Amino acid sequence: MTDATTAPVGILGGSGLYRLLDDPEPVPLTTPFGDPSDPPSRGTFAGRPVVFLPRHGADHRFPPHRVNYRANLWALRSLGVRQVVAASAVGGLRDDLTAGTVLVPDQIVDRTWGRAHTLYDDVGTVVHVPFADPYCPRGRAVAVRAARAGTLPAVDGGTMVVIQGPRFSSRAESRRNAAQGGSVVGMTGMPEAAVARELALCYTTLALVTDADAGVDGDTSVTHAAVLEAFARNVVALTDVLHDVVADLPDDDCECRHVLDGLPLPFELP
Repeated sequence: MTDATTAPVGILGGSGLYRLLDDPEPVPLTTPFGDPSDPPSRGTFAGRPVVFLPRHGADHRFPPHRVNYRANLWALRSLGVRQVVAASAVGGLRDDLTAGTVLVPDQIVDRTWGRAHTLYDDVGTVVHVPFADPYCPRGRAVAVRAARAGTLPAVDGGTMVVIQGPRFSSRAESRRNAAQGGSVVGMTGMPEAAVARELALCYTTLALVTDADAGVDGDTSVTHAAVLEAFARNVVALTDVLHDVVADLPDDDCECRHVLDGLPLPFELP
């Protein structure tokens, strides 16, 4: 049940998506893990109450390895969010994943290091959560339908390889990631997906391909300016897909919300 202070759906904005709501109400708060990237904003989107949070901050001040993923997701849950839709700019690792394609991944590979990867660290209780399928199956189904109905090319399924950043991959690293089954490469998908699972949140990613990664296109090199430019060209179409996803997400229960059932937790979740 929701009221004026809660919203069941949260949206995490990626590079190039820093504002979304027409009627944002910032909600300053802190968490046991520090402050989120920005105060989350409550408002209405697709006719539903939502909470929006730009993961890099509205001024893009946090590089991917400095984003406080734990605080961001804890903040969303504390405002009643149980379903998270995350937008992400990614590089394509396959020839068919050209710029402007929306991929709804179903798998993820974590190549990050040194980040705070878990809520349950040094708390005296070991908490193991299942992660074989890192994305919400129902959220993915809704996202795939919405993406296919949109104006951008859409792909159902694929593996997101998450690199440490903030630098882009070398050509050799890019070729390795592609050879090992990667579809796209990004910098923020982990530990975001894992922390969402630790909070028993439904988590779905819309990955917008902005470029061919270095090992795919041997003649060019990825730049941040080019990524932002490509995202800007497609942000309206991506926002339309986000709108349809949020509008169609079901309100009822989901298996993602029961992953902690029966597990001893060292603290109470919001």
